[in-house]
Amino acid sequence: MAEKYIGIDINDKFAMVSQYTKGMSEPGTFSMVTGSEIYQIPVCIAKEPERDGFLYGEEARTYARQTGAACIEGLLKKALFAETAELDGQTYEAAELLFLFVAMLTGLMTQDGTKQCPDRIAIAVENMNLEYRRLFKQFAAWQGLLPDRLILLDYRESFYYYAYSQPLELCAHDTALFYYTSKKLLLWQLSRDRKTVPQVVDIREDRYRAILENRDEEFAEIVKQAFTGRYVSAVYLIGDGFDGGWMKKSLSVICTGRRAFMGKNLFSKGACYAAAAKAGTEAWPYIYMGDDEVKVNIGLKVENKGRQEMFSLIRAGDNWYEAYGECEVILDGSPSVEFWLKPPKSKTAIVQSLELTGMPERENRATRLRITLKPEAVDRIRICIRDMGFGGFIKSSEQGWEHTLTI
Repeated sequence: MAEKYIGIDINDKFAMVSQYTKGMSEPGTFSMVTGSEIYQIPVCIAKEPERDGFLYGEEARTYARQTGAACIEGLLKKALFAETAELDGQTYEAAELLFLFVAMLTGLMTQDGTKQCPDRIAIAVENMNLEYRRLFKQFAAWQGLLPDRLILLDYRESFYYYAYSQPLELCAHDTALFYYTSKKLLLWQLSRDRKTVPQVVDIREDRYRAILENRDEEFAEIVKQAFTGRYVSAVYLIGDGFDGGWMKKSLSVICTGRRAFMGKNLFSKGACYAAAAKAGTEAWPYIYMGDDEVKVNIGLKVENKGRQEMFSLIRAGDNWYEAYGECEVILDGSPSVEFWLKPPKSKTAIVQSLELTGMPERENRATRLRITLKPEAVDRIRICIRDMGFGGFIKSSEQGWEHTLTI
């Protein structure tokens, strides 16, 4: 049976959810109004005492208006700040209510309260940070979802996965997305280096002030300036700021030599594509270089069955929040370990040697080392090396060495 991938785009007001399995032409997005393209679902929850159950979204709001019951809005922010809320005389942690909302939203909670686990679930927010990651990892534990089945990403990375899951003619050159809300206008442009394998994808962000007057003319000028000297295959227009049918001149400028698409569910679809790509069923031919991605490959040059080879510990494009490398090696030669750092666009590597000061003197190849790497930031990697001895023949000295590798 094909794996099911669920993608969620969530903010403090609305959520959207898409679903994808291999073989589908594209992910499908859930609408609470059958046959419509109303994808935005209010992030709120209410309790229905008559059935001892919960309601979510617009249904919760309607029930609250009709009965006077409480409807808890803004679940995401309340959960981040560890707030509580009262429903039907009972106090709940806001995080628990958020988890219930997500579970009902995605169909992971049956009517009798039984939890179901999807194959993979990807959650996208506008700006992913450590607090969001902690919160959604709590959701995974609450749901019984294995850690590697949860993918967390921001809107930029979701756009990247969406753009490069489209037909080749739509990403033959650069791909652009305008994200326009009442408070901001952002432009993200993706470009890929065809000379590298995998191809390295960079993202550029431009921020503009809110357009309050003459929107059509001002936006047309922004588009002209942004795309001057660049080949852009496709442009995506996302956000409520594009509502109202005001685009006339600007749309003509955008569509000159390019394809243009407008909608609201790109990020939930992109999350689905991210889940499918990270499942590893097919080789993903790109490396994404966003703000939170490690910029170099880090590895060890080792001997394996008489042959020299590079053993990868952390890969360029890995998100630093999630990246982790571990291995065990037999020390050969001097008491030091050399780490090879190589940017994906470079043909040469930088070698940094870590001396194992105080290592007990032993015969060559009679020491086993456990090496772990964990990023502390996008440009700082914490290295821990531990003397493991050599099986039952040589006891460990219990020594360890730590070093912060600055990229």
